[in-house]
Amino acid sequence: MAEPIAAHPFDVATRVERVGSRCRGRTSEAYWAFIGPFGGVTAATLLRAVLEDEARAGDPLALTVNFCAAISRGSFDLEVRRSRANRSTQHWSIELSQAEGGMAATATAVLAVRRDGFSHQPAHLPHAAAFETLARYPTLDTPAWIQQYEFRFAEGAPNFGPEPRAVPGSALSQFWIRDVPARPLDFLSLASMGDAFFARIFHVRGVLVPFGTVSLTTYFHVDAAELARLGPGPILAVADASVFHKGFSDQKGELWSQAGQLLATCYQIGYFRDR
Repeated sequence: MAEPIAAHPFDVATRVERVGSRCRGRTSEAYWAFIGPFGGVTAATLLRAVLEDEARAGDPLALTVNFCAAISRGSFDLEVRRSRANRSTQHWSIELSQAEGGMAATATAVLAVRRDGFSHQPAHLPHAAAFETLARYPTLDTPAWIQQYEFRFAEGAPNFGPEPRAVPGSALSQFWIRDVPARPLDFLSLASMGDAFFARIFHVRGVLVPFGTVSLTTYFHVDAAELARLGPGPILAVADASVFHKGFSDQKGELWSQAGQLLATCYQIGYFRDR
C-alpha cells in the first residue's frame, strides 16, 4: 500500500474543522512570528473557513482582517456568517475568539462570480531581476514563519543593525516568493503572502522595533482557474509605504505573476514603537 501523502505545512496551519455551527482551528508552530502566529496565515485561515462553507459561491474578491488582540498558542473558534448574497457577490463576516482572551480578530470577505468581458491592466510589472538570477535569502535563525517561504530579493533586502539609522532608509522592497516546500498557488496562499512583507518600519529605521498589523485588506484580481495555471509560482512581491506618523504606518503591496499579471493588491495599517 502506498504511503499517504503528508499535508503541506501551510494546509495544516490553516485547517479548520466544523463543530456544529462554528469552525475550530489551531495555531501552528511552523508559522509562529515573534509573539503570536504570522498574520498572513491567520488571514488565510479565516478565508478558508468561508471557502469551505457549503453556502459559498464565487471566488474571493476582497478580504479585510482586523487584528484586535494577541492570539495565544492553541485552539480558537471561528464564527462564520453569510451576511448577504445576490447573483454576483456574497458578503461574509468572520470572528476569531479564544476561550481565554475573547475576541482576537474580525474579518469580512467578499466573494464574486467573475464573468468574461472587458479587460485592461494599466499597471505594469515592476522591473526586477529574474528569480533565477537572484540568491536565496538566508532564513536560518529567523522566526519560524519566515522559514516557510523562499525569498529572493531584487531590491530592499533586510539590513537591520543594533541601532536605528541616523537617516531613514527606503521603504521599498521587491522580492520573489514561494512556499517551502513548493505548493500550488491559490487564494489562501495569496492571502498569506500579502502579509509576508517584513514591516516597512524595520527597513526605514534599520532596526527591529515593536510592530504589529492592525488591519490588512487584500484585493484579488484573478479567478481560481487563472491561479491554477501558475502552479507553485514564484510570484513577485512589491511593498512600499507612504507615511510613518505618531506610532502608525501604512503599507502598500502588490503580488505579480512572472508573466506580468497583477494577482492581488494589499494594504495595511500597523502600529510601531520606538525601542
